[in-house]
Amino acid sequence: MRKIHARSTVAAAIALAAIAVAPGAAWAQQAPMMDKPAMAAPMAPMMADRAKLLTTPGVFGNFSTYKIRPDYYKLSAAERKGAAAEVLAAVDKHKDKIIVDAYLTRGFETHSDYFLRVHSADMAATQAFLIDFRATRFGMYSDVTENLVGITKALNYITKDKSMDLNAGLSGASYTGDAPRYAIMIPVKKDAAWWNMSDEQRLKEMEIHTQPTLQYLVNVKRKLYHSTGIDDTDFITYFETNDLGAFNNLLISLARVPENKHHVRWGSPTVLGTIQTFENVVKSLSN
Repeated sequence: MRKIHARSTVAAAIALAAIAVAPGAAWAQQAPMMDKPAMAAPMAPMMADRAKLLTTPGVFGNFSTYKIRPDYYKLSAAERKGAAAEVLAAVDKHKDKIIVDAYLTRGFETHSDYFLRVHSADMAATQAFLIDFRATRFGMYSDVTENLVGITKALNYITKDKSMDLNAGLSGASYTGDAPRYAIMIPVKKDAAWWNMSDEQRLKEMEIHTQPTLQYLVNVKRKLYHSTGIDDTDFITYFETNDLGAFNNLLISLARVPENKHHVRWGSPTVLGTIQTFENVVKSLSN
């Protein structure tokens, strides 16, 4: 699958949070006639490298969908108004180790109101953030309806060495449509027959899979996460687009290839949301 270039949907939200500071460790040079060295000004923690986390293999992606409890709306308007600040403070606290993207699903999905996509080089960092997020008022009134974990890897099949022409097609095309407004997450699980194929057989299947998708690279971004052994699915496929009609046609083309016969799960759930800042998601669901 083609890797999606980094987006800045959450960068704006993080910038609105109060910047947490860590104790300074650098000492200023000692001034004449002073007994103790002066402490340098505290340094703000560095932000995680978004571009690196979204493009480097070996990064973990955690997808979680949430449904707001009705009792949340029994809180006072002032309490709900303060929810966004708590959430942004939790994001800011962990910004040196994770990046988090938020999506509004209310109105599109039955079992969720929003979902989060969290990237980190260490799943323990993701877990620490999610624990702190669930401790906010907004998080406490959010029930998890689905959680999926995957890891990014380099291309397995459509590589320069194994499939030169298709690899050139994948690397030569780029997204040229309007900025994506929608994100779609679809989990996929293969049957035992798929895993017992030879590498050559799977390569042939994936070449057939890839060919009809090339025309959609201009208006659908894609990213693949591998989940076998770390979750109850094999893959998490993630898409961004501004053209849901093109996305629908892409999925129809994928449904028609022989590889589709090896799917024992394709969706369930399929999650559609609008790409938002975390702050906007919280505010939209707190009114």
